[in-house]
Amino acid sequence: MATPTRTAARTTRATGPRHAPPPRLRTPRRQRHSLARPRRSVPLTLLTGLVVLYTLVPLLWLVISATKSQEGLADSFGLWFGGDFSLWDNVKETFTYNDGVFTRWLLNTLLYVVLGAGGATVLAVLGGYALAKFDFPGKRVVFAVVIGAVAVPGTALAVPTFLMFGEMGLTNTPWAVIIPSLISPFGLYLMWVFATEAIPAELLEAARVDGAGELRTFVQVCLPLLAPGMVTVLLFTMVQTWNNYFLPLIMIKDPDWYPLTLGLNSWNAQASTAGGEPVFHLVITGSLLTILPLIAAFLLLQKFWQSGLAAGSVKE
Repeated sequence: MATPTRTAARTTRATGPRHAPPPRLRTPRRQRHSLARPRRSVPLTLLTGLVVLYTLVPLLWLVISATKSQEGLADSFGLWFGGDFSLWDNVKETFTYNDGVFTRWLLNTLLYVVLGAGGATVLAVLGGYALAKFDFPGKRVVFAVVIGAVAVPGTALAVPTFLMFGEMGLTNTPWAVIIPSLISPFGLYLMWVFATEAIPAELLEAARVDGAGELRTFVQVCLPLLAPGMVTVLLFTMVQTWNNYFLPLIMIKDPDWYPLTLGLNSWNAQASTAGGEPVFHLVITGSLLTILPLIAAFLLLQKFWQSGLAAGSVKE
């Protein structure tokens, strides 16, 4: 009679060796629970809450204060509404005070943003695309210069720029603000990185094989791919030009060419001059009106600039 051991040996010889399936690695229950629900960090939550408060409280104060009259600003708590709601009266007075000079300052700011920030975006797109997709002698030197320019603050160049523009006779003119705004080292670097990741070299080679010239390839093939980066650079340069204060301060003396930053500062300084009329309620209302276009631009172009900031963060 065959024993169980011999029977198993015959079965193995007849059917061949059987490989047992690999053991399954089971994730511990605690680990699976932690993967499904990330552990909350109390210190990080508190820190995030402090950052949110630091960001929103000044904006809340600005919105509430814009609803108060000049007398209501001194008679009420800063973070709560006063007895009178004067928002619409303040807005109307802001646009009509001093012969409607606020409208002139707003148009000046739009002029500086359209020509300065728009031109800086165009130059950054052209320069970043060329640096990313073309090889030429001295490319590393250009890269070092761009990185160095990003590290130099704009205030350090304000006085040399003023002296140079003074010799050229361009001070106290809009060009003294527009021309320096055309240079954006950070925008150039951002477009350089974005163009490197967003435009495959095979796509350019295919377009050239099909007979497309460099200009047609750039306009019809590359520009649509560079749209998120262009919007990101445009937003950064627009905010920088819109909030620019120090450069117009040293370049422009004529109030008719003031941007909003200098204009509102001149209204704020009226209270400290002899016989000056304090108009703090107009300064606050004008500040609220000033930030509304920036908020609208970020909200409308949110999808583009977020994807532009994420360019190059993942390497495939």
